[in-house]
Amino acid sequence: MNPSLLLFAGSLAAVLIFLVWLLRDPRNTATRATDPLAAEELERRHVTYFPQVLRALAAEDIAYLASRCAGDLSSSVRKERRKIVLAYLAFLRNDFLKLWQMANVIAKMSQKVGAAQEIERFRLILVFYARYELIRFKFQFGFTPVPELGSLSDFVGSLALRLDIAMKELSERAALTSSQA
Repeated sequence: MNPSLLLFAGSLAAVLIFLVWLLRDPRNTATRATDPLAAEELERRHVTYFPQVLRALAAEDIAYLASRCAGDLSSSVRKERRKIVLAYLAFLRNDFLKLWQMANVIAKMSQKVGAAQEIERFRLILVFYARYELIRFKFQFGFTPVPELGSLSDFVGSLALRLDIAMKELSERAALTSSQA
């Protein structure tokens, strides 16, 4: 076979394996409650709890504990707060996946989606997962990239806003089409 064709096929397989790996759920979670109010709360978790997550990351709290308490308490608080941030990141990822699924539905319903929009959606998921994994990696190893976490939260929030605008435009076009018929 042609070596360039083999290289292309191998690269494509590597990218697909990477995407499957990125889309996996990093936590083995049990099935979630089907209560609609709980589901609505979960959808807004990253926006609702970001100030609390920032507070949990406050360096002055850890410094205060280190100056007042034994090292074991300070390190255990630091570990617990790291777990909180990692849980927040998992919810942020779930919010992104829900928005991604909504974007897929909007793209299927819209008649104006072309190759450029599909490439942009693909770029968005790659950017999100690259940033997400980097931040998760940093937190797992004890670093506190607060600006990056805020940036990722803003990224998901702006995607939600863009999808809301797209849904509004799509519903307006549908209403216009139905009134003309």
